[in-house]
Amino acid sequence: MTEQMYRTHHCNELRKTDIGREVKLAGWVAVRRDHGGVIFIDLRDREGLTQVVFRPEENAEVAKQSHSLRTEDVIQVCGKVAPRLPGTENPKLATGDIEVLPQSLTVLNRAENLPFQLDAELSNEDLELTYRYFDLRRPRLSHNLQTRHRVTQATRQFLDSQGFLEIETPILSKSTPEGARDFLVPSRLLPGKFYALPQAPQQYKQLLMVAGMEKYFQIAKAFRDEDLRADRQPEFTQIDIEASFVTPSDIYALTEGMLAAVFKTARGIEIPTPFPRLTYREAIDTFGSDKP
Repeated sequence: MTEQMYRTHHCNELRKTDIGREVKLAGWVAVRRDHGGVIFIDLRDREGLTQVVFRPEENAEVAKQSHSLRTEDVIQVCGKVAPRLPGTENPKLATGDIEVLPQSLTVLNRAENLPFQLDAELSNEDLELTYRYFDLRRPRLSHNLQTRHRVTQATRQFLDSQGFLEIETPILSKSTPEGARDFLVPSRLLPGKFYALPQAPQQYKQLLMVAGMEKYFQIAKAFRDEDLRADRQPEFTQIDIEASFVTPSDIYALTEGMLAAVFKTARGIEIPTPFPRLTYREAIDTFGSDKP
């Protein structure tokens, strides 16, 4: 363990096998409890929680320093991993069998008064968005971002395994007729002229097929100047795919395999393939809609 390291482990990593080890942890004070002068801290980082216990008999100076800690202070602790006292284990936590007894405490950043509590559900969306950086510390929202990361990683890995090339296409381009209005960006060098943000990489991926790239994909940003609806957003991300020398059945199988890989990686769910298929007439007759 070097002095330059902020941490040796994240807050969801330590287990019984680490008991006796000297460690460094860094993160946010999620919860602070005072039990008769003994301060218990739930230290949080992106990965989870670890209990840190400041006992005066272990280190009186550090224990005294811990009394000034507040919720959401950012701290670093250096200390030894110890087993929790019998009967105090927390089976709901991956780190619930251990605690850290610190020998040093460094306050990296003091938190100001909080605009709202992280464990409280808010009805004021403006307040949430004003303090979005704080709102994103909520486990549910943090989990959503991590899930999205796993989805895009699984998509890339699967399509790469199928021989697809990830190719970026331009964002600033010429306005072309599409199903919605373009977002326009004025040109500084050509007064009176405008770029359009892409509604989809349609023309570019067709150029790539003509150029012989054969299999293309992109996690692409799309922009459409439309009124907000349940299935319409002005800015969104799409998995964009184009291929040459393929049949509809090839695309069906590719999409099913990709979705199966995504669900397995992101959610640990096995979904059977091929998917059940309906003809247009069967869908209309059974559900009264072509998108049941």
